[in-house]
Amino acid sequence: MITDTANTKELEERFKAVREKIKTGSCGREVILLAATKTVSADVINYAIKNLSLKYIGENKVQELLEKYPYIEKEGISIHFIGGLQTNKVRQIIDKVDMIQSLDSIKLAEEINKRAAAIGKIMPVLIEINIGREAEKGGVFPEDAESLIKEASKLKNIKIEGLMTMAPAKITEKEYEMYFTEVRELYEKIKEMCISGVEMKTLSMGMSDSFEAAVRCGANLVRVGSALFGRREYAEKSPVCK
Repeated sequence: MITDTANTKELEERFKAVREKIKTGSCGREVILLAATKTVSADVINYAIKNLSLKYIGENKVQELLEKYPYIEKEGISIHFIGGLQTNKVRQIIDKVDMIQSLDSIKLAEEINKRAAAIGKIMPVLIEINIGREAEKGGVFPEDAESLIKEASKLKNIKIEGLMTMAPAKITEKEYEMYFTEVRELYEKIKEMCISGVEMKTLSMGMSDSFEAAVRCGANLVRVGSALFGRREYAEKSPVCK
């Protein structure tokens, strides 16, 4: 349990500030605030769920998700996997998440489909777009998205519901807007194609340093971590309730 009043007040103020910024930039559109909970303890996550109306959380690492999962109060909560996902890890999370936001290859799509079929589940997924064409990052280049979507849409136990992107780090606000606009235009183009089995309804863009630009550019889901929870404290293992 969290008992430090100063810490809870700071958490509440951060959530309020982020939500106000989203409201200002969205011009009345609904934008989902997904809390990126990497390194955040289950206690803190549960406090936000109970007291701050948190409904969406996202984890980056399979092992960290597995460690926290038993302790997270999951009723009414949507858990997303938002990090790079290896095919040999899919089976470990397939029954624990409500969406995978980082689909970037047909091989991964086939593995998700296989594992979802084994438990009678249809897994919602987003196609990750490597908008900065960065070699060290996951995601498909924009020009390859259409072919991946058409191929993956044939699989019966996944449901493509939109796009996700991560802009390059430490760029200007204008550059963020340039990248996010390009992804939004790709999203709209694919949506207009009406591909069978594809329902383009989620555009996941923006993190703590860029969510305001992402909202202005049309994102309807933002993945915010440090702006909600404070500076990351990296450790060998993330703390969980015992």
